[in-house]
Parts: sequence; C-alpha cells; structure tokens
Amino acid sequence: MPKPLSLPFDPISRADELWQQRWGPVPSMTAITSIMRAQQILLGEVDAVVKPYGLTFARYEALVLLTFSKEGELPMSKIGERLMVHPTSVTNTVDRLVRSGLVDKRPNPNDGRGTLASITGKGRDVVEAATRDLMAMEFGLGAYDAEECAEIFAMLRPLRVAAKDFDEA
Repeated sequence: MPKPLSLPFDPISRADELWQQRWGPVPSMTAITSIMRAQQILLGEVDAVVKPYGLTFARYEALVLLTFSKEGELPMSKIGERLMVHPTSVTNTVDRLVRSGLVDKRPNPNDGRGTLASITGKGRDVVEAATRDLMAMEFGLGAYDAEECAEIFAMLRPLRVAAKDFDEA
C-alpha cells in the first residue's frame, strides 16, 4: 500500500492554482496529474495484494492473459501485443514467472525464431488465489460503484482510441 500523504491541502489543486497564476487555466494539466497520481495509488495497492504470491501486477496480468488463451500458452510476441508492453518487458516478466515455476517456456513449433510461454498448474493456482484477493479489494477501486467504474472506462476510452490501441470499429 502506498504511504498516505496526509497533507493538509490537495497538492494537485494547489498546483492548479499556481499554474493558473503563471500560465493561465489548463484543465488538462490537473487531469493528467490526477490520473498519474491515481495510477501510483492503484499500482501500490494491487502490488501489495499480489506480493505474497511472488507477483507484481505486471506478472499477474501475464498469468491472467495465459489463462484466457485456449491452450494456456501464447507466443511471447502476442503477450507483448496484448499487454501493450515492449518485448524486453515481456521477456523479463516471463523469465521471472519461469523462475517462480508459474510459467514454462519452449520453442514455438510454428515459428522457428519464436518462443511460447505456457502457464503451469502452480501458475493457475496462484492466479486464482490472487484474483480472489484482488476482486475482494475491488482492484483498489472500492471508492467507486459499478456505474462509476463504467464511467471511468468510458471517459478513458477515447484516449486509448486516439492512441490507436485498437480499431474502434
């Protein structure tokens, strides 16, 4: 869990006031600062929940992705694509999962240069337990109800569309 700041004022509101005095109103500055702080808070909370399982949230996401695949395995390139991370990050994440016994790696028979990552039985057990714990703490979003979570998703979707994360059609 991130350490509470417990400040006697909202530092983002204060930054907004000072920003406006110097450069004028820029609502996007306070929005991005709020999003970045929320990301820090949420990542700290979910990482604290998955840490007892020897995971980070990034490793947890990779395990979940493997459980979603039909055979429990995916090419490393597909993992990077789906998790939207650099190939080096995928290699690091999967190698750590291999060392923990949660994932196995083997050459991809359909791609002479590729590697397949597959979830192990231990990996399946760990992802189920971690998922129960994350769901119990509502992935750190317990301050919002289901409708508000849907609104957050809807509000951020145009940003992801503009970044060409996926084809909107």
